[in-house]
Amino acid sequence: MGSPVVHDRNVDQMEYWNGPGGRRWVDRQSIQDVVLAPVSEILLDRAEVAAGEGVIDIGCGCGATTVELARRVGPTGHVVGLDISAPMLARARELAPPSLSLELVLADATVHRFEPACADLLFSRFGVMFFADPAISFGNMRKALRRNGRVVFACWREPRKNPWVILPLQEAYKHVPRLPEVGPDDPGPFSFAREVRVRRILSEAGFSSIAMEAVDLTLDLAVGRGLDAAVEGALEIGPVSRALEGQPPELRAEIASSIRTAFASLRKGETIPLDASIWIASAASP
Repeated sequence: MGSPVVHDRNVDQMEYWNGPGGRRWVDRQSIQDVVLAPVSEILLDRAEVAAGEGVIDIGCGCGATTVELARRVGPTGHVVGLDISAPMLARARELAPPSLSLELVLADATVHRFEPACADLLFSRFGVMFFADPAISFGNMRKALRRNGRVVFACWREPRKNPWVILPLQEAYKHVPRLPEVGPDDPGPFSFAREVRVRRILSEAGFSSIAMEAVDLTLDLAVGRGLDAAVEGALEIGPVSRALEGQPPELRAEIASSIRTAFASLRKGETIPLDASIWIASAASP
């Protein structure tokens, strides 16, 4: 598998998702798919995928949503899963049933040469917040849509509405320096948190009928396996994992202890339910 053509401002994202970031997601693929299942369910419901449709899954990662989309479009439809991470696409290829009508493409959606007017739907579960120039990226992706095609994606709302991420990070910061400050529009998990920005990006890319639905939900970081599983998840995925890079094992143990204490107060049986909040964004291509 060769290296894809990448927009020069997306090179750092390519390196991250083909390096430690991508490897962590591959290692925890089965667990993360369960953690994010509530998001996938809501997003698929809003997308109203129909049999026979053509769909492009942007930032498809390890392919959970791509496979489900392919099941829904059936043999008369077709799904393309596109991602910049070779390790994550390799896992997606392992998991994709050969009977489904889907293909997986290693590419940067900002510059990828999509087949014109080949799709009815652009879909993404947290795969669109990492573009350096998202208006250009969405403009390029829109070329793949047929007339009256649509885009539906999920993105995180602001950090304070997402304790599932912020609570363990606050505990980590009791022991390690804070990560470098990231601007609100810089590529990252929360770069689409502001509704006004998302609307502007989609408008500049040529979309119309833009809608933003705020959805509050609960994520179980333990996936029903208890406190230790939730702590492990917090350490391995997300900003805590980046804050831990290069730190000695004893410091990691101290952070794990702090997170465990914070999570213990929220425990309900073998679950650790934490609040989360997303946008479901949708728009049409005239």
